[in-house]
Amino acid sequence: MPVDQHSDPFEDRLAAALRDTGAGFDADQNALTAAGRTRGRRLRLRRRAAVAGGVAGIAMVGVGGVFLLPGDDAAGPQRSSTASAPTASPAQAPKSFSGDDLVRTLKGLLPEGRFSQETARGSKERLGPAVRLVYDDGQGAAAIAVGLGRVEPGSEQARETTTCPDEVFVPHDACTTSRLPDGSVLMLFQGYEYPDRRVDTKWWNAELVTPQGQHVSVSEWNAPAQKDAEISRETPPLTPEQLKGIATAGVWRQVVDAIPKRPKDGPVPGVPRQVSGQAVGETLAGLLPDGVKVVSRGGQESEYAYLVVDDGKGASMVQVNVQHGMADAADQLYGSAETLPDGTRVTTRQGTGDDRVPGVVMWTADTLRPGTDGFRVVIGAFNNASAHGEPTRDTPALTLEQLREIALSPEWDKLR
Repeated sequence: MPVDQHSDPFEDRLAAALRDTGAGFDADQNALTAAGRTRGRRLRLRRRAAVAGGVAGIAMVGVGGVFLLPGDDAAGPQRSSTASAPTASPAQAPKSFSGDDLVRTLKGLLPEGRFSQETARGSKERLGPAVRLVYDDGQGAAAIAVGLGRVEPGSEQARETTTCPDEVFVPHDACTTSRLPDGSVLMLFQGYEYPDRRVDTKWWNAELVTPQGQHVSVSEWNAPAQKDAEISRETPPLTPEQLKGIATAGVWRQVVDAIPKRPKDGPVPGVPRQVSGQAVGETLAGLLPDGVKVVSRGGQESEYAYLVVDDGKGASMVQVNVQHGMADAADQLYGSAETLPDGTRVTTRQGTGDDRVPGVVMWTADTLRPGTDGFRVVIGAFNNASAHGEPTRDTPALTLEQLREIALSPEWDKLR
């Protein structure tokens, strides 16, 4: 994941379940974002073999994203006076579900209300089954969407899908992950469309992954669209318990089972290996200078970790990416960088952090070891303690020289 604050760390979940065909990371001029874009491309290649279809049409950007469904000018399914869900048993499940079936199913699962702006795709469509509508229970219109697909059971992808986001990056009001009696894992999230709260649109979400790899995602907002729509009510219409009820409805699993099985791509040649995120964090912590204490820590399963540190002058976030396979981006990232006698390329930068939060600065040290493995260590330090937080100090807790020394430490070579 990128270690700049222009993009949400949970954008890396683009590669998971509902996110496999999402675009790369937000464009930015600094090398850390370039690192994120490159890694995002590699992740999509690495994981495409686990994607049998179904979810490709929905790109939910971490915790706050975009459902890619036909636009307002597209011909959606016709309204039906029957608001009941398909009731076939698994043994009698139909070979396919139409978009109209999905609209009726969702409407049948919702409390009584008015419906509009119905759009859906069926199980046979290449982009996979999904349904979206606007629901009004009399207290204001709200967008509701369901996305369906498959993930590899027990995979990192499945775990990421049902793991609550780190509040350092994605502030939220509540989030729980639980295992249901049938072995399915359910995440219930109550947060915001924009983690930085620049617009106060609320986004509540249920993510269900079954032991068989069926994936159901249900989202609702307190506005008639997830973005660029005026807030119409204080909270989304469904309670977390109601979200759970919709996500666990058996009919969605039938729809997933009806998605045509597509041949898996098999191994992707040249995809780099990944380093444990825990090992990355432990290495960084061991290289901190004296007098700098770790206040909190976190990260991802692979390649990325962060520490919030304090040298007695205020909290400061320090983030690190450790990546393989970055040699192909060397010219882009290190065109005029310093080259050390052993062939290591290194550059340092001073710039802004989150440009929506005045006063946030970001200092980076970026290194690429020589060799065909393209081993890269890039570290960023900030003068705030969370991704969208206000500055806690004038400058980061680590100087540029300290960042450079840490990034060049031979300790990182143990992770090659």
